[in-house]
Amino acid sequence: MQIEQLEILDFLRAHPPFDELPDEVLQRVAAAIDVRYYKAGEAIVEFGQVAESWHVVRSGAVEVFRRNGTLYNRLTAGGYFGEFGLLRNGRVRFPVTALEDTLLYLIPRELFAELFDQHESFADLVEVEDRTRLRQVVSKREESNDLLSATIDTLVGRSAVTLSSTASAREVAQRMSAEGVSSLLILEHNPEVPDLPQLAGIVTDRDLRTRLVAPGLPYDTPVTEIMSAGVVSVNHNQLVFEAMLAMLRHNVHHLPVLRNQRPLGVIALSDIIRYESRSSLFLVGSIFRQHSVDELAALVPEVRACFARMVAEDASANMIGSAMAAIGRSFKQRLLELAEAELGAPPVPYCFLALGSMARQEQMIVTDQDNALVLDDRFDPVQHDAYFRALAAFVSDGLARCGYSYCSGGVMATNERWRQPLKVWERTFTDWIERPTPESLLNAGIFFDLDGVWGRLEWATRLRELIARKAKGNSRFLACMARNALQRTPPLGFFKDFVVESDGRHSRVINIKRRGTAPLADLTRVHALAIGSMALNSFERLKDVIDAAILPLGRGQDLYDALEFIAMVRARHQAESLAAGEEPDNSIDPEKLSEFERKSLRDAFLILGNAQKFLKYRYQPGRAN
Repeated sequence: MQIEQLEILDFLRAHPPFDELPDEVLQRVAAAIDVRYYKAGEAIVEFGQVAESWHVVRSGAVEVFRRNGTLYNRLTAGGYFGEFGLLRNGRVRFPVTALEDTLLYLIPRELFAELFDQHESFADLVEVEDRTRLRQVVSKREESNDLLSATIDTLVGRSAVTLSSTASAREVAQRMSAEGVSSLLILEHNPEVPDLPQLAGIVTDRDLRTRLVAPGLPYDTPVTEIMSAGVVSVNHNQLVFEAMLAMLRHNVHHLPVLRNQRPLGVIALSDIIRYESRSSLFLVGSIFRQHSVDELAALVPEVRACFARMVAEDASANMIGSAMAAIGRSFKQRLLELAEAELGAPPVPYCFLALGSMARQEQMIVTDQDNALVLDDRFDPVQHDAYFRALAAFVSDGLARCGYSYCSGGVMATNERWRQPLKVWERTFTDWIERPTPESLLNAGIFFDLDGVWGRLEWATRLRELIARKAKGNSRFLACMARNALQRTPPLGFFKDFVVESDGRHSRVINIKRRGTAPLADLTRVHALAIGSMALNSFERLKDVIDAAILPLGRGQDLYDALEFIAMVRARHQAESLAAGEEPDNSIDPEKLSEFERKSLRDAFLILGNAQKFLKYRYQPGRAN
């Protein structure tokens, strides 16, 4: 074999879909390849011409267009094109132009057909079945789960019962009794918009007991003094899943449903429970009823059981991650209540931050704690830090007892570095974006996923707004973040033989978080920063990215499906470990997966690999100097 053919053979062995072909077949392919060079801007194939070859990019980059001239895809080394025409009518369907000086390998039509017909692994990849099959898998799971497919208006059994904000407590009680309801919405009329009264509050049976009867207030007390203002509500066309998350996040049992800003009805906790047996909503309520760290720690078995139930009941990874994050958030909130009860009122206002997977609402049962404190700008370390040091220690130690292990990197409010006034955080984040360093980029990957869980929550929003404003359009910072996002790669180059590693006490495993969900979250974050998205959750960020049309057509949905499937494999593995009485982890043994799971997981990893190639192309991380 000639030297040129040996070089071609080495390239084929290292790239899918060739890497699974027998060596004797690869040698035939290498011998048959025609090598072509195209200058930047040169047309490679045009729409409608006879498709004579299948093209593989050896070096350079090409752009694939639709027949109307809009961009369909960009490909770099290892990418391939032309299969659509070869597999269908024998004519080019997508014109292709060299984006830069490009070297291509051309495989004759007859040899391509032989490879496609005789080698299943090759056909699976080339036919783009990795995308369609994964979409089918994820969509079937979504359709089979009522939480994901049913809209909230299907839960509304009767019209909303309302009263004006001018009513008295007696009138509220009489109306609730007459209507036979446990809650009533209070409306406030705006003279400027008389036909559209605003939702001012809600009154429940419990409010009447605890805010009127127990304190002994007169029955003519204005309803505005006993109602709950700042009502959390949902729109009628949102999903039941979203209603459940709203109840989890805000620990409420009654949720007004609006249509066109008008009250449609109210759904209660009991309405959700028929969709989620032994609901995680009960667990959140139980967390807030505990009176000590010991009592909170005693709930750990219930948290694990709740996680296992959601997996067993075919909840999506998005649902599970969001629910587990809401549970973790509730632990933090209750611990902060207990800390303030023990330490006294804080000397200055503060905001306790959740970071990382909890902020993104993507937690699983195996997780550590990442948190920080934003302090009022009047904070004086000499006068005030002893209190906040004790507060942080109380919460961090409590979380560790409740199953959230200490952060090995010290990203906790117990670290003085991560306990700073708001103005310091603003300067720090600005500096990280405008003058990135290797250390600050690692920190940005953690701290730029932040959510307020207690205290002055508007400060967390203010920091997210600063990040979104300064990161958008900052090409150098985005290039640096992209370079970091490319450091964790998926285990590509596998079919029956995964690329495995040693992971602690395990051998021949894949760390599904480090090689799957984490790099997906990383690259999604870069795209979200580039468009100024304020979303935290990776699935929500992907929706924003899709709407911004910065990805090739269909690739955003591919990423959504890949993240859902990989995260679901991770969740099932952890649930199976719990059922077996083992300590759950992130180490997946591919040999223990079914053939279907291996194939679908491979599909998801291939999508991740292609997405990383696009990230490299779009943000040019090699220029981040």
